[in-house]
Amino acid sequence: MRLIAVGRMKDSHERALVDRYVKRLNPSLTITELPDGKGSPAEIKRREADAILSVLPDRAFVVVLDLAGKLVSSEVFSQRLGEWLEAGRDVCFIIGGAEGLDATVVTRADASLSLGSLTWPHMLVRIMLVEQIYRARAIAAGHPYHRSGRP
Repeated sequence: MRLIAVGRMKDSHERALVDRYVKRLNPSLTITELPDGKGSPAEIKRREADAILSVLPDRAFVVVLDLAGKLVSSEVFSQRLGEWLEAGRDVCFIIGGAEGLDATVVTRADASLSLGSLTWPHMLVRIMLVEQIYRARAIAAGHPYHRSGRP
């Protein structure tokens, strides 16, 4: 699995949270950080899209994080992630920059997910996504990390 994200994670506390989950993941998750684009908003999105598309492996199953994406529960995400992994293609999650994702990246995507309608800083989105990937794999393995019942 891969996570391709625009922006560099500089804060050591944020990186520690990501590393906390990444080191436990099976299959492993490789993170590729791309530089923020420069120029007008349209130019930034175009440049970031070019960078994202250039690092995608051939035949990758692409999942974009997008405000207009599908809202799913952790259990449904776990089921879908399992299906995507069983298909034998590289699963690549994409987090765009501050201007969002260019239409060329969204069009290339095989799936689109949303973490909700609230606006989140991109570094927090990265932390939340990696935690949800870990949670999804824990659910699939029957690990007690995920508690599905409400008190």
